[in-house]
Amino acid sequence: MLSCEQHGGVLTLTLARPERGNALAADLVEALLAAVQAAHADPALHTLVLRGQGRHFCTGLDLGDLDSSSDADWLWRLVRIETLLDALWRSPLATVALAQGRAWGAGADLFAACERRIAAAGSTFRFPGAQFGIVLGTRRLAEHIGPGPARALVIEGGELDAGAALAAGLASALGEAAEPVAPRVSAGTAAAVRAAARHDASDADLAALVRSAAAPGLKARMQAYRQAVLAAR
Repeated sequence: MLSCEQHGGVLTLTLARPERGNALAADLVEALLAAVQAAHADPALHTLVLRGQGRHFCTGLDLGDLDSSSDADWLWRLVRIETLLDALWRSPLATVALAQGRAWGAGADLFAACERRIAAAGSTFRFPGAQFGIVLGTRRLAEHIGPGPARALVIEGGELDAGAALAAGLASALGEAAEPVAPRVSAGTAAAVRAAARHDASDADLAALVRSAAAPGLKARMQAYRQAVLAAR
C-alpha cells in the first residue's frame, strides 16, 4: 500500500497500489498522512519524496467502494485528503513529487502540493473534481499556474501533458528522477523561509472543500461522474 525508504536525510514514500493505479483508498490516505506527519517530526530528514509504483503516479480517488459507502463517508475521506494536501503544502521539509503516467484528480493535487514537481515523459494531469461538485486543491493549483488558467483547467476539465504542465508552471521540471539537494542552511531557517514564501490559507481551503462536499447528494454526483467516465471509454 505504502512503501517508505530512508537514505540519509531523504525519505521516499511510494504509493504501492499499481493494480489500482495507486488510487487513494481510505487506508492509503491515512498511511500517507501518518508518514508525512512523522517525517515532519524527524530532525534527521530534510527532503520528502513522493512517487507511485507502476504505470501511474496516482489516478485520484479510489471509487471501488462507492456504492457501499455514504455521503458522510466521502465527506470524511475528502477532509482527510485535504488535510494530507495541506500537510505537504505547509511542510518544513523540501517536498518532491515524481509523476509518471496519470496524475489525475487527487493525484494531481498531491503533485501540486509539493515544492518540486517533476513530470516524466508521457505523464498527464487532470483536475476533474468540479465535475462532481468538489472544490479541492484549486487555490494551490492557482499558486503555480495563475488564477485564470487554474479556473479554466478545473471548470473545463482539461488535460495537460508533461510539456504543457511545465510551460504552465504546474511542473517545475521534466525527467524520470530527482537528486535531492542537501540544504545549505539550518532546518529551522529552511522551514522559516518556506513559510515566508508561501501563501497559507489552510482554513479557507478546508472550508471551500467542506462547503462543496456537504451539499446533499455527494455520492450520487460521484456515481454519475463514474458513469460518464465509463461511457466515454
